[in-house]
Amino acid sequence: MSEYAFSVTVRTQYLSDQSDPERGRYAFAYTIHIQNTGEVAAQLISRHWVITDSDNASQEVSGLGVVGHQPLLKPGEHFEYTSWATISTPVGSMKGEYFCVAEDGHRFEVPIPEFALVLPRMLH
Repeated sequence: MSEYAFSVTVRTQYLSDQSDPERGRYAFAYTIHIQNTGEVAAQLISRHWVITDSDNASQEVSGLGVVGHQPLLKPGEHFEYTSWATISTPVGSMKGEYFCVAEDGHRFEVPIPEFALVLPRMLH
């Protein structure tokens, strides 16, 4: 086990009430579960996302914290939040990384594996 490690799991949901397919707007919520699986307390400082639609149009989003928080997680603790993104096609994906600082000053990145944004009933 690494001294510095967070695990990340993601659930997604299509937001039909926030979408307007006729205007090329598809909105998706994503719920992120972050757990400190390392041996040292660490704080999530910032995030970087790459959001890509099925036409290969990408947008990058960076910023401090997540939903207004910079959670400090002791080993074994977790933090969960929900946010959202829009793309111009019914299918797309997101991936990125979190930038963290451990209480001993060590800086590390946590990759967020690519996950799909898919309109329900689009894939068989």
